[in-house]
Amino acid sequence: MEEATAFVPGHLAGFSGVHRADDPTAAGAAGGGIVVSDGVRVTVGPTEESDLVVELNGEPVGFGAVSRVLKALRVPGARVEAETPLEPGTGFGVTGAFALGTALAANAAFGRALSEDELVTVAHGAEVHPLRLEPGAPAHNRIDGIPERCRVEYLVLDGPAELDAELPPPEESELRSGAAGRALSAVVQEPTLPVLMRASRRFSREADLLTESAREVVETVNRSGGEAAVAAGGPTVFALGSALSDAGYEAERTEVDVAGARMAE
Repeated sequence: MEEATAFVPGHLAGFSGVHRADDPTAAGAAGGGIVVSDGVRVTVGPTEESDLVVELNGEPVGFGAVSRVLKALRVPGARVEAETPLEPGTGFGVTGAFALGTALAANAAFGRALSEDELVTVAHGAEVHPLRLEPGAPAHNRIDGIPERCRVEYLVLDGPAELDAELPPPEESELRSGAAGRALSAVVQEPTLPVLMRASRRFSREADLLTESAREVVETVNRSGGEAAVAAGGPTVFALGSALSDAGYEAERTEVDVAGARMAE
C-alpha cells in the first residue's frame, strides 16, 4: 500500500436550509453557493501499526468525521495529513472537504475500489452539514450548477464558528429552510452568479444571520457597485470580481473552481 492524495475545493454556501433525517445519508442541506479553488489537500497512507494519526497543516487534530470515514471504509489505521489555507469554521466547508478528501485518498491508498458516488455518500454520512436542489448524499439529492467562472474575493471578519456544532433547534431550522427555499427558487429561475449573490443576501436577512460587521461590509460593497454576501456557514463575506478590494478592503483572492473534488499528484 502506498499513500494517495486528493484535493477538495472549498465551498462558500450563500444559502442553506436544514433537512433532518434518521438516515445520515438522507439528512443535510438544500442550498447554493460558490465552489472556490482554495481548498483542502488530503494525503492518506498506512501507518506501521493500526493507529490513526490526523494532522491539519502539520498540527494534530481530532475531526470525528475523518475517523468515521476510515471506519466506514474498513481502514484499521492510517496517517491522514491535510493542508489548507482556509481556517475551519469560517464558512468554507473545511471539515466536509477534509472528510471527502479522506474518503477519496483512502479509497486509492487502501484499494477499496468504490465509485465516486459511493465515496461521497460515505463522506456525507460522516459529516452531515454547487447548487444542491435536494438534501442528502447522491442516492437522495439532486445537484445542479451555474456554468460561469470568475474571480472571487473573501474577507473573514470574526473568529471561527464552533466545529461539529449541533443542528439548530427546529424553529430556527424552519426559518432557515424557508428562506433557503425562496433563495433556491430564485436561482433556479435565473441561474446566474449575480442572482445567486442577491438570493444569498436575501437569505442572510430572512434567516437573521447578519452580524453588524458583516452587514456593514456587504452594504459598503453594494454601494460601491459590487456584489457581496455573507457565507451561511461562517463569519466570511465573499464578493464577485474585485468588489471587496474596490470598496477598500484587504481581501483574499481566489476563483471559481469547476473541476470539483479530484485525485491529485
